Amino acid sequence: MSGLRWIYLGLAILGGILPMIHFLRWVGETGQGAAGLLAAFTANAATTGLAWDLVFAAAALCVFILSETLVRRDWWVLICIPATLVVGVGFGLPLYLFMRARPLH
Repeated sequence: MSGLRWIYLGLAILGGILPMIHFLRWVGETGQGAAGLLAAFTANAATTGLAWDLVFAAAALCVFILSETLVRRDWWVLICIPATLVVGVGFGLPLYLFMRARPLH
């Protein structure tokens, strides 16, 4: 496996774990669930702007993954769409790049 693929894999792992640590800590401290977390994402203009930025980045990534999958016929990378939507762009994008960088046979 190339060094670049190791970097993508490391970023995917960090992008999946580090945000979840903070989300779970927040849920534990406040006792609120997903609805409370969504409300926190719109608590002020800064967090609302960041939330919308991530929504559009996730949408663009999903469209890109779909378009690339149709061209390359590499169906396994479709797993990156739910990874992006459930965990986040910080996980889904490097995971996609990791999978996209592998050789196709």
